[in-house]
This record gives sequence, C-alpha cells and structure tokens, in this order.
Amino acid sequence: MSVLEVSSLAKSFGGVKAVDGVTFNVERGEFLALIGPNGAGKSTCFNMINGQLAPDGGDVRLEGRSIARLSPRQIWSAGVGRTFQIAATFASFTVIENVQMALLSHHGEVYRFAGRVGPRHREEALALLHRVGMADQADRSSRELAYGDVKRLELAIALANEPKLLLMDEPTAGMAAKERNELIALVKRLVVERGISVLFTEHSMDVVFTFADRIVVLARGRLIAEGDAASIRANKDVQAVYLGTGKVFERKGSVRSAGAPAP
Repeated sequence: MSVLEVSSLAKSFGGVKAVDGVTFNVERGEFLALIGPNGAGKSTCFNMINGQLAPDGGDVRLEGRSIARLSPRQIWSAGVGRTFQIAATFASFTVIENVQMALLSHHGEVYRFAGRVGPRHREEALALLHRVGMADQADRSSRELAYGDVKRLELAIALANEPKLLLMDEPTAGMAAKERNELIALVKRLVVERGISVLFTEHSMDVVFTFADRIVVLARGRLIAEGDAASIRANKDVQAVYLGTGKVFERKGSVRSAGAPAP
C-alpha cells in the first residue's frame, strides 16, 4: 500500500481550474518531487493534501485512510509533517525550545504548557537537533539564526511529530547552491534512516534531478509526466513547458498552443 494516494484531485477558483484531475502516489520511503512552472498548481495541490484547502473533487488517502476533508491539525496528528517555503519559528524562543514545543504538541501536552518549557523533552529535542546538525546551537535564540539554519530548525520541528509523510514546499527557497544541496542531502539521509516518505516542490532543477527518486510534473493544473530523472529530462512535453514554447496541456496526449481555442 502506498503511503499517500492522490486520486483525481481537483480545485477551481472561479473559472480557473488550479488543479484538474491530478492522480499520483508516494511510496514508503520515497523521495518524490512535484514540479512545474509558476501557476502549475503545485501549492494548491499541497494545500489540499495538508487540509488547508478542501478539494472540489477527488480524494487524498494516507495509508488507505481518506484525509481529504480533515483539518490541518487532524492531518498532522495522523502523521503528516510539513515545512513551508518561508520558514518561521518562535523568534522569542531558543532553538531547543522551538523543538520542545513541537514535542509537547506531539505528546499531547501543549494544553498543559504555561511559561517556558524548561526541561520537558529536552533530551529528545537535543537528539533531533543533533540529527539536523544544530545541537551546538541548541541554546541560541532562534532570531539570531542564519536563514539556512532556520530551515534546519524547521526540519527538526517537523520531525518531532514522527511523520509517516513529510511535505516540503520549496525547502531550498532563498538558499545558495551549496546550502540547498547540503539541506536536501540531509533530508534524503533522514528519509533513508527513518523510512519517511517525502513529497516536495522545488524550482531548483539541480536539486530535483540529483536527489528525487521520482518526479511528477504539473502544467496548468494537469499532470503531464512522471518518472525518474532521465525520463523527465527526455520528455518532450516537459521540455515544452520549461523552455517556454507557450504550449499547455488540455488532456493526456493532447497539446495546443496558448490562446488557441480548445478542441
């Protein structure tokens, strides 16, 4: 059984079909990239999987259970973690306190929390920071961190929930080439160690083609290709989208020029 099954997922805003019948799976331990040009529907797809948007049609299943109309909190509790394109932490907390707060939530203790987190789950938090290379900055204020380190901290926070599936929206946005490759290599290692499935969006094709086990490509809300890096590189439809030929994909096997009437 796939960890995540996305079936005929659809979402419209007014007359615009942002996501139009998208279907794909994420297997256990797989590192799957969801790519496409701006406006392809990637973020809308992510937001439906994560419960921030309700789909107009289709289904999302986590280990066989439908999560399509659950709240983000319920989906998080079911075992789906997420990092965001613009990373954010509790600026007034130290690095380790940020992770401790995530652990309090994971253990169902957040409603009993008052004031500073103190020693609660400190050793567990420190172990997570060690995994992401941040243990030596545990007691540093998170507002002092460089952006790459904020991204690592955000990853530790996401791992605190022991997710079965991790959604990563533009994880390397705003990072230099060396930083982004180091971060994704770290994520890939943690995926292998923990058997976590990862679905990520990414504009840096060097990251996608180097690290993704498999790639799904969207254009104008439709899935136009999926496969390994070699097959995606060679795919003529993908080349058309990324090379800016002005073509859009109306249905599987059908291509028309932008602005031309639909058949």
